[in-house]
Parts: sequence; C-alpha cells; structure tokens
Amino acid sequence: MAVSARIGAAPLPTVLERGLPLLTRAADKSKLWMAISAALLASGDTRPRRAAVRGLGSIAVASLLANQVGKRAVPRRRPLLRDVPTARIAHHVPTSSSFPSGHSASAAAFAVAVGFEFPELAAPIGALAGAVCFSRIFTGVHFTSDVLAGAALGAAVAGIGAAAVPARHPEPVRVDSAPARPQPPRPAGQGVVLVVSLLSGGGGNEGVAAQLRQALPAAEIVELGEADDVVEAMRAAAKRAEVLGVAGGDGTINAAATAAVDAGVPLLVVPAGTFNHFAADLELTDVEDAVEALAAGRAICVDVGDAEGKLFLNTASLGSYPEFVKIRERWEQRVGKPVAAAWAIAQVLRKCPPLEAEVDGVRRRLVMIFIGNGGYSPRGFVPRWRSAMDSGQLDVRLVDSALSGARWRLLLGALTGDLYRSSRYVETRTPSLTVTTSGPPGYLARDGEVTDAPNKVTFSVRREALVVYRGGADALPTR
Repeated sequence: MAVSARIGAAPLPTVLERGLPLLTRAADKSKLWMAISAALLASGDTRPRRAAVRGLGSIAVASLLANQVGKRAVPRRRPLLRDVPTARIAHHVPTSSSFPSGHSASAAAFAVAVGFEFPELAAPIGALAGAVCFSRIFTGVHFTSDVLAGAALGAAVAGIGAAAVPARHPEPVRVDSAPARPQPPRPAGQGVVLVVSLLSGGGGNEGVAAQLRQALPAAEIVELGEADDVVEAMRAAAKRAEVLGVAGGDGTINAAATAAVDAGVPLLVVPAGTFNHFAADLELTDVEDAVEALAAGRAICVDVGDAEGKLFLNTASLGSYPEFVKIRERWEQRVGKPVAAAWAIAQVLRKCPPLEAEVDGVRRRLVMIFIGNGGYSPRGFVPRWRSAMDSGQLDVRLVDSALSGARWRLLLGALTGDLYRSSRYVETRTPSLTVTTSGPPGYLARDGEVTDAPNKVTFSVRREALVVYRGGADALPTR
C-alpha cells in the first residue's frame, strides 16, 4: 500500500501525467486490445491473425478468472484517493473488489499470448501492457499487489494456452524440384505466337501487348477481344507456334495450357490477370520476368490436373466452393483474406444446401470441396502457394456437414488458419479422386471457369505433362 501511495503522489513528466489516464481509459473493457487485434486480423497474414485470436482468447479466460473468480474469492477495498492528484484519478473508478486487477490480467494475457505467436511484437505490445498495468496504480484504482497478481494471472493463462495449443512458426520454402527442360534461347521471340487477352485483369491489357511487341519484335502477337473464342484462338496459335505464349488471367492461361499440351509445345506465361496464381508459382511477376525466361530458355516440366479429361493448372472444385470463392474475393480487399474466408463459409453454410456425394466410396454431405493440382500451403481454405509443381498429388480439402462438430469452430478455424482442427474439415493428398453425386451435381469449376458438372467426376494428375517457362531464382518465393 505504501508503494501505491508513493506512486500516486510522485511527480512524472507531463506526457505521462496526461497520457496514463487516457491509456487506462482506452483499456477499459479491453477496447485497446480489441483495436490492436482488429488491425492484426485485417493484415491478411497468417501469423498476425493467429496472434490476434490467441490474444483475444487469452483475454477472455483471464478476464473471467480475474473478475468472476478472483474478485469474489478475495474481496478488497479500493485505494483511498485522497493522496492522488485530481487530474490523475481514473475517469471511471470501479466499485468491485480491488484484487486482482482485471485490466492487468487482460493486458498481460494479451501481451504474452501475442508474443508467443508473433515474437516480433513481444516488445512493443509488452511495453504497452506494462504501461496499462502501471496506469492502474497511477490513477489510484489499484494497489501494487492487485496489479502484480492480475499480471501474473494473465501471463499464466497465456502460458497454459501456449502449452495446450503450441504456437506455430512455419517458414515456408518453395522448392524448385520440377525437372528442367531447357529450350533454345529466343531473345527476340523467334517462333513465338503470343496471345494477349485484352479483357483479363479488368481490361487494359493493350499496354501489355505494346510492351511485348517492343520486347519481342520477332514474335507474333495476337490480341483477343470480347467477340473472340479463346479456346479456338489458342488451338490455332499452338498449331503454328514453336512456343505458345499467353498473357491473361488464370482462365485464359488454362485454355492456352490445354492447347500447348495437345500440340506438344512449351508454354510461356505472361502475368496479366487479376490474381496470376499460376504465374506466381512460376516466379513470373511481370512482363520482364517472362521475356527474360524466354531469352534464357529456362523451362521446366510440371504436372497438370485432369477433371474428366479437362485440364486444370491450379484448382478444381464442385458444389458451393465457387460461391465461396466469389464471396471471399468480394470482401478480402476490405477486411483481409481470413475474415473474408470466415464470412464466406458462414454465407455458404446458410445459403447453399450440402451436396450429397460419395468421395472415393465414402458417403459425405459436402458443404464445399477443393481439389488442388499439387500440394498447397497454408492449410485451410485460403491456399496461396505450392511447394512443388511436380508432386503427382492432388490436394483435397472438404467440409462435410455429416461429421460432428459445431459450426462456430469451423468459422473460427477459417479465421485463425487452423481450419484443419475442425472435425468437419477433411484434408488429404492423393493421386486421384472420384466424386459421385446422388442429387443435383451443381457446378464444376476449373481455374475459375465454371461449367455444369456431371454426376461422376474423376480427378487425376497428368504427370509432367506441360513444359513451361519459369522465373530465375533458385527458390520460389511465397506470396
């Protein structure tokens, strides 16, 4: 008590005199920590959002123990305010038991939990939490022992949580293991027929076409507009090409890859779409990367997926997954991918009836099913990158509503990146997969292109079926 009195009466720099009462008010009802968590969740990266969810979960437990258990078990009067300068006194002086400090328990729980998951934030969040703890003494609402007890409780809760659910710090590495298939150098684009979709990426690819004409003067550049048949244009171009080039989005690249495989010619991908998933996995980020790969003759053999004879380079899906992707993409630029994915799952669960199906002979009620060409990371329904492009495996991820488990756990898993912990979620890798539906089959999506689905679809891998140019680094970066 003497320590608390000395702190209450001690003069401090003006910035602290004015700032600490504001800080303690900001921490009321954990508003400060919720605001920080919202920023972390909006970042769209796995580690910050896991840190936010772990921090908020730790606050929930620590606050419950401090306010509903500790304060009832150890009733204690608040400090007398006669020795505290009026300007310092907290805006709201609680009437509950002083022991332990709930603010301190929440601050320590959040700081320690975030530090476990995201060590780079341990120092700044820890310093902020320490200031909140000190502010409780400074503003006269707690004794020093209250604050120390609360902070110890919060740290213990976060520590036990980390022991029960260990933090993961994956360092994803992209390994370029695909077999090399060197091609003749074509610095001016000799023998290349390059098809440019003017509609991909929201339109505006005229500049890409002009850039390619300048960089590859010997290449034949074909521009596709709204009235052109993309599939036929790719087939015609592949027949007269030594190298088939394509500038466009994933759907356009799919058509080009199909034509290139059928004609037995290598494919040059120029990223000019909205997301450029396949190009990014090849470390091709712009026109210059593609031109440099062509000039160097740097090419590899990669797998392609097969869905009833139709090729896919990235992903295929049945049922409501296309609707899930549509909703997620609509929101992810505003709230980040994790929050958008959780929202999309909630909407799909609410609006879309499950697909009655057998998956390799196992009866399931599919909420959604994703099939990736190769193993994707991270786990869950926001796949971003592949560690290899010649694994010979399909990456299968599905949500089965026939399995046990609460829906809120499914949504929380999507938000945190721990979707695989939900009992409704199944993830596996296999060289082939057959899905047979007993009701209306719905839609089949391949690389974003949606068509009517047959009642039986077999997905498989065509091993090393496509020769494609790739970027220059030894290890492909994640995105």
